[in-house]
Amino acid sequence: MIVGVDVGTSMTKADAYDEHGGKLASAERASRLEQYPDGRVEQDLEDVVASVADVVRRVVAEAGRPVRALALTGQGDGLWLRDADGFAVRPPISWLDDRGADIVRGWQDDGTVDEVYRRTGVGLFPGCHAPLLVALGRDEPESLDRAAVAGYCVDALVQRLTGVVTVDASDASLPFLDVATRQYDDAAIAACGVSDRRHLLAEPAPAGSVFALDRRGAEITGLPVGTPVTGGPFDLPACAVGAGLSAPGDGLLIVGTTLACEVFTDSVEVDELPEPAGMWLCTPQPDQWLRAMPAMVGTAGLDWLLDFLGVGIDALGDLLDGTSPGAGGVSALPFLAASGERAPFVDTRARGQIEGVTLSTGRGDVVRAVCEGIAYTARHCFERASSSAGVEGRLVACGGGARSGPWAQIFADVLDRPLTVPDDPGLGTRGAAVTAARALGDDLDPSAWAAPSRTVEPGPRARVAYADGYLRYRAHVDTARGFWARQAQGFRRDDVLATPA
Repeated sequence: MIVGVDVGTSMTKADAYDEHGGKLASAERASRLEQYPDGRVEQDLEDVVASVADVVRRVVAEAGRPVRALALTGQGDGLWLRDADGFAVRPPISWLDDRGADIVRGWQDDGTVDEVYRRTGVGLFPGCHAPLLVALGRDEPESLDRAAVAGYCVDALVQRLTGVVTVDASDASLPFLDVATRQYDDAAIAACGVSDRRHLLAEPAPAGSVFALDRRGAEITGLPVGTPVTGGPFDLPACAVGAGLSAPGDGLLIVGTTLACEVFTDSVEVDELPEPAGMWLCTPQPDQWLRAMPAMVGTAGLDWLLDFLGVGIDALGDLLDGTSPGAGGVSALPFLAASGERAPFVDTRARGQIEGVTLSTGRGDVVRAVCEGIAYTARHCFERASSSAGVEGRLVACGGGARSGPWAQIFADVLDRPLTVPDDPGLGTRGAAVTAARALGDDLDPSAWAAPSRTVEPGPRARVAYADGYLRYRAHVDTARGFWARQAQGFRRDDVLATPA
């Protein structure tokens, strides 16, 4: 059997699969995420390693079969600085971190963001390598001096378990890689002012690379020394692989803690639109890529609202019952992340808003407005991605939000497309396992490994309401972005006097 492990931001999951893709056992364990009032967000590498050890040992014990390979995937971006032995020289910085926001804003003003996007197809945002390296160089250069490698979550685990310093090309895509050649673009590195830290970037592993547990890795996991290990792709492309998507034009909607919209493509054509956003990602196949728009909105925003209302996620269906498209005139901008938004636009000042509330507004209307706002963001992301890679094939939806029947219907209605929703919540671990099996030489039948699924059809009566609602949403976003910019600059007396009474 193959054990797939997905190290998320707040949860580590493991699933054991047989040779036909059947799931034999599952385990999960929460990880600690330290969020500070000033916008810093960090993790503990030892806690992450312990979570991997725990879930792997439990699924192996439950399945009771020999392990053919350990397949790793997990969160991307952030900055995981380690020494030569794989230990953290400082707490890993999460992709949610906001300490580089001022740097990104400066780069937007001076053209650096445009330059990097032209060279690599990546829209820089606060939680990616470039601004984090600059921020540490400014605030704590000693951490960079002590580090031997500046990597990501998945390759941090590969180093601890196998002793090999490497990185998957999907992770390295963010933000310095020329994804067509799978080589770093030194001009992009220089544009960000971090050429002096170039030696910290591990060279991407060739496609299909397989590593092996060393003695330390065997002690951590309880598996035999020499057990094959694969490291990547990270969670966004891993979910696409796990969904069975590989044809150009196939799309994936991940409704998780954050929202990710991805389209498979067989060519890299970085668009020339005036506002860089999103990213191009390498996949396990050297001739295929993903055009990805990973937004910061997602189930975390809905969870916040439900907690604010004093109810749990199990109340979602009842709250949405009795509401209708348009949420009774209530609309929401669901931008609640402290670091702002990164797709389909990059704005570190983005903040959430709820409008149209009256004394007759019910809790369900507000909840529906947030659900619709996140779905509108998905439509905006796919439209932004479609300038280079349109969704012409299947559209698969996964993640906690997609498993909610009422919310999945809202997504289908807003996107005006049928959604294929797999029953398996573990597409990340499944994708990692498929990647490992192929790296070991298996000729897999994708249909045999595909999880059972259901199809959510768009409702014909919702089409008109959501077409109009989407136009209002886009106008609302444009207005809000102007407001955020003026707010950051400080309102002038003339601004107030120019406002109609």
